[in-house]
This record gives sequence, structure tokens and C-alpha cells, in this order.
Amino acid sequence: MLLVRAEVAHEEKLLRNNLNLRYHFAQGADRGRLCGQGPKGPTKRRGADQRASRQDWPTHCGEGFFAASLRQNLSCERRRKIVDMGHPVLSVRRQCEILKLQRSTYYYQPIGESTYNLALMKRIDELFLELPFFGSRQMRNTLRDEGHPVGRNRVRRLMRRMGLMAVYQRPRTSQPHPQHKTYPYLLRGKAITRPNQVWCADITYIPMRRGFLYLVAIMDWHSRAVLSWRLSNTMDADFCVAALEEALNRYGVPEIFNTDQGSQFTSYEFTRTLREAGVRISMDGRGRWMDNVMIERLWRSLKYECVYLRELETGSELRQALSWWFDFYNNRRPHKTFDGRKPMEIYQVLKPEGVPPLACPEKAA
Repeated sequence: MLLVRAEVAHEEKLLRNNLNLRYHFAQGADRGRLCGQGPKGPTKRRGADQRASRQDWPTHCGEGFFAASLRQNLSCERRRKIVDMGHPVLSVRRQCEILKLQRSTYYYQPIGESTYNLALMKRIDELFLELPFFGSRQMRNTLRDEGHPVGRNRVRRLMRRMGLMAVYQRPRTSQPHPQHKTYPYLLRGKAITRPNQVWCADITYIPMRRGFLYLVAIMDWHSRAVLSWRLSNTMDADFCVAALEEALNRYGVPEIFNTDQGSQFTSYEFTRTLREAGVRISMDGRGRWMDNVMIERLWRSLKYECVYLRELETGSELRQALSWWFDFYNNRRPHKTFDGRKPMEIYQVLKPEGVPPLACPEKAA
């Protein structure tokens, strides 16, 4: 019995050490200060005290602090991936306790929308592109006029799942998440005259025949060139971070990066990537979709010229269609703002020195 308990304790320690390393990697320089090391090296603590501080950090800082830090820096999806159902010693229940993850969250399997709801979502998306000031009430009334016997609760739920929010002034009834810092809007009155001066990003809903996916794109504000994009079936920040890292690696570093205040863009992982690259972060005001108008126009063109013209069945078909359209948009589609020149031409001619030649974004992973 003692040997079994010792083995269980050893496995729990290994799992905690794994989490500790992941947390330290996410925290960067802050981790050093928590463990007794300042930004310029170790503090005055020496010997056994300093080693104990590093080794016993989760226990030393308190379970409450460790749990809060874990939730802040590791998403539920990442913690779900850490759980090993076939672990020879630790049960799923015990692993979830250590990970501060609800077992119901670990076992949860999302249920897809019905065929009728998918058709409603497609129609709501079409209406919202034309009438972005429509809320759930007006959207419900319009759908009823078209013969759809829907209630406001269903319309509101579908719009929330699609990430659609009506553009109108209203009382501020919600506050940003306390662990997600927001940044001021830096583009008001600013002249944007060259590539890599300002990049912007946004997420949109892409309907398919039997489901839907989310698309994120990163665009150069001046040239309108799409630098990278990714598809995902969830609204986690991971696919946004992947698109950002690809754009930074291929096209250099912009001076300013502008987004809305969506949780994906205010997440620690996304803003940390920008800060480490030395990019100034700009965010729209809440409900101010016009502050990011360039990429909003991109969504309208994409959906009317590609998505709504095709009955896409699978994610691979959608990925292929988007790859074709983004290549067409960047290299062959004339842009009225530039007297018929293409976005790629503008970026290629005016791009800063040291930036590699522009190429068509790769297919989303």
C-alpha cells in the first residue's frame, strides 16, 4: 500500500512539474520574479532557500494562486489535451483536479446545429452584412416576414454563436474580463501611408451546407493585402495566434496592430506575441466596428464573391475555396482605391527594406 501511494504521489508530482513548466514558459520574465529571480538575475536569496522556492513554487505560492494562474495562461482546450485517459497510475478524475478542470468539461462533446438552424444562420449572416445595426428583435421580425416562425431567444443565441453584435449605442452592461487587458485606439486621425505601418485582424463566421467554421485574417491596412488566415471550429485564441505568428515570420513586424476587443485578441497569448515582437497594440472601442472598417469590407467581398456562391460541404472544400479567393484577391482583383492595381502590387512596391518578397498566404492548417 505504501508503494502504491508513493507511486501515485510521484506521478502527481510529475504532472504538477509539467504544468509548472508550461506556466513558466507562458509567463516569461514574470516567472523569474515569482520564483525569487529578478529580471537581472537571482535576488539575495541563496542556497537551499532559493532552490526550495523554485522546486516548491506551486505549493509555496498557494493553491488558489496556482489555480488562477493556470486558468489565465492555459486555455481549457490545452488542459483537456494534457489529460491522459490511459495513464497507468492517475485517474482522469485526479488529473482533472490537478489541472483545475471540470470533468464535465473534459468529457463534453459539442452538439452540432440542426439543418434548419444552419439555414437560419446563413440567412442571418446575409442580413447582417446589409444591416449591421439589426439586433435580435429586428432580425427576428425580418425572419418572420420571410416565413420563418422563430423567436427572439433562438435568434439571439444564433447571433451570439456567430459572433454578431448589432452596431448601436447602449448602456455599458458588461466589463472586459479582469485578466484580459485592453488597449487604446491608436489610429484616430493617423495618416496610414505605407505597408507594415498598420496591420489589422478580425474573425468572421463562414457558413457551410452542414455546419460552419470561423475564419481569422490578418491584413496590411495600407495595401489591403491579406498576409495570413486560419480556419477553426472553435473560438479559442490558438488559431489567431497561429495566423499572427505566420504573418510576423513571413512579412516582418508592423508598427501598430489593430483589432477589436474580442476575447481572442485580448488574450494573454495573443498580446504577448505582439509585445515580444515590439508591436504597439491598438484596439477599437466597444461596438465601434467602423474603427476596423478595412477588414470589415474584406468580409463583405469574400462572402458575396466566394462563400455565398457555393454550397460547401466540408472544411477541406472551404479551405480550398478560400485559398483560391485570397490568391485572386491579392494578385488578380483590381482595387478601386489604387486605380485598378492589386493589393500585392502595392505592398511589393512600397514594402519596407528587409521584408521578404510577398507571396500568396499558405492554406490554413
